[in-house]
Amino acid sequence: MMASKIDSDALTYVAMTNPAQPLEDNSSENRRKHRQRVLKGGSIITGITNSEISCTLRNQNEGGAELKVAPDARVPDRFLLYVPVDGVAYRSEVRWRRNDRVGVQFTGTEPKPKLHYG
Repeated sequence: MMASKIDSDALTYVAMTNPAQPLEDNSSENRRKHRQRVLKGGSIITGITNSEISCTLRNQNEGGAELKVAPDARVPDRFLLYVPVDGVAYRSEVRWRRNDRVGVQFTGTEPKPKLHYG
């Protein structure tokens, strides 16, 4: 029994040290508000020489969104998400990752980035 306790503690430690990749998919349980399904184009602005990663917002509410990105995209833990249809950029933090989907929490907004083409 002691070995399973140690394994459980180790797994808990791993989950706590890397919150962007939880061991279990409990993202819908932790979400406080229902997200409305949407289909909006967006750009993840990484801040590295103004590089952008194209994405699609699949659902969204005022607190966050689920993004669809290319499977090989390297999405940082924090970034600016520009959504041209909304005319605003959302400061975003990754809450979970699964294949080509990324769940983000909005931490604030900014006006349209000056260097964005859209």
